[in-house]
Amino acid sequence: MKFSWKNLKRPFFTLAPMEGATDTVFRQIIADCAPPDVYFTEFTNVQGLLSKGNKQVSQRLKYSKKEKPIIAQIWGNNPEYFSKAAEEIVKMGFDGIDINMGCPEKSIVKRGSCAGLIKNPELAKEIIDKTREGAKNLPISVKTRLGFTNIDLFWIEFLLKQNLDALAIHLRTRKEMSKVPAHWEQAKKIVTLRDKINPKTILIGNGDIENVNEGFEKIKQTGLDGIMIGRGVFHDPYAFSADKSLHILTVDEKLNLLKKHLDLFEKTWGGEKSFPPLKRYFKIYVNGFEKASTLREKLMETTNINEARIVLNKFTRA
Repeated sequence: MKFSWKNLKRPFFTLAPMEGATDTVFRQIIADCAPPDVYFTEFTNVQGLLSKGNKQVSQRLKYSKKEKPIIAQIWGNNPEYFSKAAEEIVKMGFDGIDINMGCPEKSIVKRGSCAGLIKNPELAKEIIDKTREGAKNLPISVKTRLGFTNIDLFWIEFLLKQNLDALAIHLRTRKEMSKVPAHWEQAKKIVTLRDKINPKTILIGNGDIENVNEGFEKIKQTGLDGIMIGRGVFHDPYAFSADKSLHILTVDEKLNLLKKHLDLFEKTWGGEKSFPPLKRYFKIYVNGFEKASTLREKLMETTNINEARIVLNKFTRA
């Protein structure tokens, strides 16, 4: 059945798009542990996707059958590229397209992309319209922030008027990055705005939610339709399970997950991706037990997957 934000059970939970982290390998690990209701890809530059040498960029849009439904997140500042990229994404079999209007990274914002669009609603509207044009019948969503320098609900009002299928809001401003607690007190105000301006738009809240049990509480307090969980999965691969017993892993369970991640990375990418970026995942699995820091240090010294396997196989807690 064709994906629709409106047809999801309420509340629902999505895995946030996280740069350099939520690739197909990590998403498959999460899918096997405790799957979210919706997956997002890493954010993908529309110009890079359409370039001749797009192999590295297109890796961001690789996915497996178990990662469904899956939304392709894209970014850039040229509306025409968004239209053409959307056409390609339709061909790839994605369930929806999300436009990144929230990434606060300085060099990207300087180019007027992502959170830079908060200061340029006219361009933001043109990008949404062009994406919709290329997307045919795929649902269109936007992920954004509360404002650029200060909380700006006029920006949220503007987006609600664009007839988006869904709107995900990281409840901080671009200036705040992730340095302050998320402003969850704003969520209820946004729901009220949505109900007044465009009741059909699905609203998703994002910021500081560690797991679905915390998410259920926020839903009760705010009336949002869904919750997006990001960094929580780095602390707990079972973040999307309501079963609290699954959140406490033994040492062997943690290390077996890391071994599985190594195997899947090798199977998926072969020599297409270098080994060093894989090291960022070590702390997800190697933590919270005796000698974890020592093991992590040894793993960080490895230069390839086989060396990492040897270190793990030699590890004993005795």
